[in-house]
Amino acid sequence: MALTIFSLIATAYAYRDDIIALYGYKAALSYYGSTGQEVKDIQYKLRKWKYYDGAIDGIYGYKTYKAVRLFQYKNGLKVDGIAGPETLSALGLPSGKSKSTSASTTNSNLNLLARLVHGEARGEPYIGQVAVAAVVLNRTRDSRFPSTIAGVIYQPGAFDAVADGQINLEPNTQCIKAAQDALNGWDPSGGAIYYYNPATATSKWIWSRPIIKKIGKHNFAK
Repeated sequence: MALTIFSLIATAYAYRDDIIALYGYKAALSYYGSTGQEVKDIQYKLRKWKYYDGAIDGIYGYKTYKAVRLFQYKNGLKVDGIAGPETLSALGLPSGKSKSTSASTTNSNLNLLARLVHGEARGEPYIGQVAVAAVVLNRTRDSRFPSTIAGVIYQPGAFDAVADGQINLEPNTQCIKAAQDALNGWDPSGGAIYYYNPATATSKWIWSRPIIKKIGKHNFAK
């Protein structure tokens, strides 16, 4: 085992320039053998979400590597054990992408948000679909949740559509438009950070949240 770990560290160090070139920048990229604050942030998030049970020591060792791979596998990301931009974004951490990538990031956010709406609310009225998208955006502005759209959507246990795989379905035109309206600032949820279907909800805790609005089959709550 010790020899295998040493080999992984040596390989990561030897090919660090190739890894950086693959992702296009040095910042916001951690992999086996990395050290520093970004690694601590990764470990903190992974331990908070029960993927990692090791020390938050800023050393990207074997346990961190395994935890990153598990997180990637569970959240539909490329499973390579490297905390690159997509993985960091899903963790709700700064991805280090430059301004030149802002257009592609915007398109990626729109597509992901539309897929969430499609998986969670495609049978709901249009205003209810926009409200579901708005809940995701409201969470990104709440310190109790990840600060990115991907981080919120892929937070373990947050959305049924992620758990049952419906997040991977292609969204229809209406869901894309609903996501775009939410991104443009429309929030018919009234600032809600939760929603649920009272006919199917099994969590006792969700029933304790103050209801702001009822739209379609969903209750929207604080």
